[in-house]
Amino acid sequence: MEQLTKTKADIFKALGHPTRLWIVEQLADGEKCVCEFVEVLDVDFSTVSKHLSILRNRGIVGMEKRGKQIFYHLAMPCLLHSLNCIDCLQDHQI
Repeated sequence: MEQLTKTKADIFKALGHPTRLWIVEQLADGEKCVCEFVEVLDVDFSTVSKHLSILRNRGIVGMEKRGKQIFYHLAMPCLLHSLNCIDCLQDHQI
């Protein structure tokens, strides 16, 4: 299997979890602190960190540590085009 195809499949696998997909959509509005995700999702810090780690390992998000806080940003903004395409498809089917 071609390496590029495998890389694409790995990105889709990372996006295949509802929480990770939601995180990506939240980052479309700009960077967010991990604490914001923990608060909104009402889950423990380690769960959010694991999801963010998967997204970061696939190059989907990037991070920056500022003091004790870690901020994440969307490193692959082109994904938003695909998500918008899916939204449009859903709008037409409803």
